[in-house]
Amino acid sequence: MARFYDTVSDKDLKRVEGMLKKRGIVYSLQILDNNSTKMKEIQVSEEDMADAEAMLYGNFNPSN
Repeated sequence: MARFYDTVSDKDLKRVEGMLKKRGIVYSLQILDNNSTKMKEIQVSEEDMADAEAMLYGNFNPSN
């Protein structure tokens, strides 16, 4: 798994998770505790990275 996206809020997390699920992209969630804040990092497989980035930032065309 590779680092894909750091969420800025729980609402943002739900939005991105929903997009990934809808496209069938497998992901994992890492919660990084930096003492005063907890950052939530979404990771996807390196094989899915290009599709995940295209989905999030536009120009989504499934490769299969």
